[in-house]
Amino acid sequence: MFEIRSPVSGRVRVIDYRRERRLVVEGDTLSVYPLDGDWMRLREEYWWQAVATAPPRARALLVGLGGGTQIHLLSRLVRPRLVTVIERDPAILRVARDWFALRQVGGVEFLCGDATRLVPWLASAGRRFDFVMDDAAYADATAEALSLAWALAPLVAPRGVLVLNRHQRHDARRAAAALRPLFDQVGIQLVRRSAENALVVCRRPHPTRA
Repeated sequence: MFEIRSPVSGRVRVIDYRRERRLVVEGDTLSVYPLDGDWMRLREEYWWQAVATAPPRARALLVGLGGGTQIHLLSRLVRPRLVTVIERDPAILRVARDWFALRQVGGVEFLCGDATRLVPWLASAGRRFDFVMDDAAYADATAEALSLAWALAPLVAPRGVLVLNRHQRHDARRAAAALRPLFDQVGIQLVRRSAENALVVCRRPHPTRA
């Protein structure tokens, strides 16, 4: 359907396969958009399972846009008050808005830049979110991913939730152990047995420690 070469992300393709549209970056599928409107097919995927942890009418922060699958799921399952998205690659942002129906979704704030710069800026501005999802550090080294997770913790509202998408189960356990001092409840949610990723779900931050 569409292809570009991004200096940030590499080869970016939009592919229609059967009943869905996919955003594929350097061979990895980052997002799925059901062309027939049947979002229930995604119930077993990590996008849906992460959004299912968000409280109703949440103020949401997504780190990593992809094609905006989670924006669409939030609008259907949570009806958020506001969705703020951090995406480092302007090419991905353009593709998501042009090919994945994001122009039709209201109440979305797009911040284009590196999360290591924008996350501290949001914290210094006093911004707080009921649902924070890190989907950008999925393939990063553990130290880099944990650094971003620790920076995100102060942005979580008192009764909010932070969700991390981690690449391997042993890495998810390390992330969960590192974040337990900052939250009342930290757990690991396996997406499914055949998946390589797991969700680290952190609830109710300790304000002083975060």
